[in-house]
Parts: sequence; structure tokens; C-alpha cells
Amino acid sequence: MKVGCIGLGDIARKAYLPVLGARPGVELHLHTRTPATLTRVADELRLPAGQRHTDLDALIAQGLDAAFVHAPTTVHPEIVTRLLEAGVPTYVDKPLAYELAESERLVRLAEERGVSLAVGFNRRFAPGYTQCADHPRELILMQKNRIGLPEEPRAMILDDFIHVVDTLRFLVPGPVDDVTVRARTEGGLLHHVVLQLSGDGFTALGVMNRLSGSAEEILEVSGQDTKRQVVNLAEVIDHKGQPTVRRRGDWVPVARQRGIEQAVLTFLDAVRAGKVLSARDALATHELCERVVRAVRARIDAA
Repeated sequence: MKVGCIGLGDIARKAYLPVLGARPGVELHLHTRTPATLTRVADELRLPAGQRHTDLDALIAQGLDAAFVHAPTTVHPEIVTRLLEAGVPTYVDKPLAYELAESERLVRLAEERGVSLAVGFNRRFAPGYTQCADHPRELILMQKNRIGLPEEPRAMILDDFIHVVDTLRFLVPGPVDDVTVRARTEGGLLHHVVLQLSGDGFTALGVMNRLSGSAEEILEVSGQDTKRQVVNLAEVIDHKGQPTVRRRGDWVPVARQRGIEQAVLTFLDAVRAGKVLSARDALATHELCERVVRAVRARIDAA
């Protein structure tokens, strides 16, 4: 199975290549326009010259069975378009694109061509988070905070807060009837944002503070007088009277704990089985992110 990896930044090197490089039956092909990076990473994986590419056309000409796109978001539309037009099942790091119209176009193109398109929402596969889907969820609270990183709203929401948005969508137990956005901005930069989704019998809150003093990710789901809390995707705490703590095993790989390994294998298994994966649900997350962006921009424009 020939699998291309396009873009060799931190996410690709730390999270995806350790999984792809260890899979039996996978012939891994790397692509980046930076020769020094290509040489360094390919040498680490002991890949021969024929599996190293600085030209996208040369990579596609290998007859790829699948591709993973980890290039910067600004070039996602161009790269994903070329892969889909070549009939290559494609897994792309979130987001599909910064602009909703481009994301919509890519999803339509994949559907028109009958080619799989998947977006890397790994938290849907993270063990701690999937366990929360089995817990009562009358109230869902997720916060993903950073230190000293206020940012332009669209980039912050589509590159980072999108994980919070998608996780809430994944966990809400029913249709969302109401969407509320609150934010604090200064000098055109987004300091914090709060998204509230509510429906029949549930409320979900997503929070991101870029001046929180702590880099952390905490998910809590509660209902029926019980609560489950997941801290930094690694520690699960069940509350019913006395808390019970379950920590990540010493030998559990980080990629598995964060759901990346499972997301990769699910995608590759679908490709092998000839199953076409749709990004239509992922597009709904992008649509909700666009709603958040517009609410924040309206606040900035009114200031």
C-alpha cells in the first residue's frame, strides 16, 4: 500500500510518521519542498531515494493508494484538490481550509469524484473522550487554554479552537437548538472565546483562553449525579462520591492516547476495504467555526 505524507512539520514527525512508519504493508512516500528536511526525516525512517519527493506531481505519479496532508493550512486547498482530482483518498489535518467556501468546495469535489476525504479530528478517537460518550452528558464543559498567545480570530478558531468545537459536536447527546458565542478581543486579537450549545436536556460549553497562564485541556461531562473528567487527554477521573483516577499506562504511546493512531488506522482500513469516507460531518464543524468567527469579527467591528 503506497501512502504519501505531504508536509513534514512537528505534527507529522511527532504524531503521524511514527504510526505510518511502523505499519506493515505500508510503503511510505514523503513530500516537502525543503530538501534538508526531507533528507533528515527520510534518513531517520531509512527510506530509499525513490520514496523521497520535493515535487508533488512526482509524488502523485507513484500511484498512491492514500495520502496524509500535514502542510500549512494556507496550501491545503491546492494540495487536496490535486490529490482528489488524481483519485487519491486523502486525510487532511484540520482545518480543511481557512475559508468556509474552500472547505465546501473540497467536500463537493470529493463527493463528485467518489474519493474519500477525512479530516484529522483525532479527539473523536482518543480513549478518554470516547469513554465520555458512554457517560451521562447533561452538562459538557471543555476548555483548551494557552499561555500568552492572543491571535487573529480566524487563525485561532480554525487552527485550534476547532478541536473544542468538534469535540462538543461529537459529545452532545441530541440536536443543538441554540448557539451562543462570547469573546474578549483587544487590538484585533482574540484573547478568549466561549461557545455554548444547548438542546433538549443538555448544555455544552467550549472555552479557550489564550492568556490563561497554563497550557491545558480539560473535558468534563456530568449528569445523573455523576461526573467524568479527562485532563490533558491522559488522566480520567470519575466522580461519584470519592474520585477514582485512571492514568495513561507507562507504555501507552502518546499517539494512541491522543487518538491519532486510531484515526490513522481507521482511515487506512477504509481505504483497503474500498469504503469511501465522507467529510460532510467534518464540514458541519467548519460551518460552526465560521459562525464563531463571524460573531467575533462583529464584536471587533462594533468596538
